[in-house]
Amino acid sequence: MRGLHFQKPPYAQTKLVRVIQGEILDVAVDLRKHSSTYLQHQTFVLNDANKHQLLVPKGFAHGFLVVSKSAIVSYKVDAPYHFDSEDGIAWNDEALNINWGFSKDKIKLSLKDGNYIKLKT
Repeated sequence: MRGLHFQKPPYAQTKLVRVIQGEILDVAVDLRKHSSTYLQHQTFVLNDANKHQLLVPKGFAHGFLVVSKSAIVSYKVDAPYHFDSEDGIAWNDEALNINWGFSKDKIKLSLKDGNYIKLKT
């Protein structure tokens, strides 16, 4: 799993995500505090067969779960990565209630993704 990442302003990024090989469950979470969809999320299946792409706007967290044996995921972004502006949210935050479709004990996370905190709403 790649956790729910985002870049804080003024280095926020819009992302265009696609899968070159394999399949992922892709998730976008609205973090815009004044939005009518604040903290709501949507999930999408992206794979090499359906060739769908996902545009993730600025102000959203983004993460995905590889559901095939492996996957190659490609991103296009509209701004350079800025290390000090990177942040994230715990993938299993109860406030978000994301159904990843897998048992939580089978999730493999990077150390960074495992250390993201849960939201305080």
